[in-house]
Amino acid sequence: MVPREASEPAQCLCPLLANPNAKDVLGRKHKRKSRQHQWFMAWKALLQEQGLLSTPAEPAPSPPPVPMPGEAPPGTETASSQRQHPRAESGGAPCNRKPTPRASTTPLPSKCVAIDCEMVGTGPRGRVSELARCSVVSYHGDVLYDKYVRPEMPIVDYRTRWSGITPQHMRKAIPFRVAQKEILKLLKGKVVVGHALHNDFQALKYVHPRSQTRDTTAVPNFLSQPGLHTRTRVSLKDLALQLLHKRIQVGRHGHSSVEDAMTAMELYQLVEVQWERQEASSPCTVPEDREPDSGTDMEQYMEDQYWPADLAQGTSGGTGQALDRKA
Repeated sequence: MVPREASEPAQCLCPLLANPNAKDVLGRKHKRKSRQHQWFMAWKALLQEQGLLSTPAEPAPSPPPVPMPGEAPPGTETASSQRQHPRAESGGAPCNRKPTPRASTTPLPSKCVAIDCEMVGTGPRGRVSELARCSVVSYHGDVLYDKYVRPEMPIVDYRTRWSGITPQHMRKAIPFRVAQKEILKLLKGKVVVGHALHNDFQALKYVHPRSQTRDTTAVPNFLSQPGLHTRTRVSLKDLALQLLHKRIQVGRHGHSSVEDAMTAMELYQLVEVQWERQEASSPCTVPEDREPDSGTDMEQYMEDQYWPADLAQGTSGGTGQALDRKA
């Protein structure tokens, strides 16, 4: 239905449009008004530039319309549709972010070293093991440190057959405290690889974080070879022969700490991926930096099944002779 007010103007305009001269009259009026409007806008702009007329303030935003009873509030449908159909990010790219690849769990080669120490006997009957030589090699087998060390106590038994240390080596040996400072500087912040590392750390009088210690006595646990004896403690010599097909500690001139450190690093590299994956996934249940029981370690070291049976006799004899000479 058309409102009554709208019908009256339409009836008034009909006679004007019927007159043929009415269109010309309306056109002249429109041109006159348009020229006046242009002149007015130009004059207004000039006054605003001169600062005589302030710019009108923008109209305040109108309040949102009040929804009628039964209608949903404005914007509700849009928000719900956005949740159901998320928009693409700016630039038109679809929102399909790929997860960043996980960093490798294996330590960097520059953060991994292998160590091996040779000890001599001091104290009563030469049963106290003290550092006499220490070797540190890099991940790639380069020798980073190899020096003879003078123990803090007098040497009673050189254990030359196993340590390779002789009195001549002590002539160029450096004091223990100096060597300890140099060695710990190399081990700080590194993953340390070695065989029966508790003996080496005890000789250095140092405790390395367990999370950064890789003792190669655990290498058989990562392998499933039927010919490999998974005893509680497998010698480095046996592991090298069975896994690396490499013969070490051969001859009667004693062990080489450089050779033993290199062999330990090679064994670690055999199972590096499995070992580091296990370290990354397993929770740390052992307290860090707990100092080992020196008495237990000393008994294990002196009662190692790989020491020859005649060691005790040679040690006691050498000890008695040394004590007699001192007396």
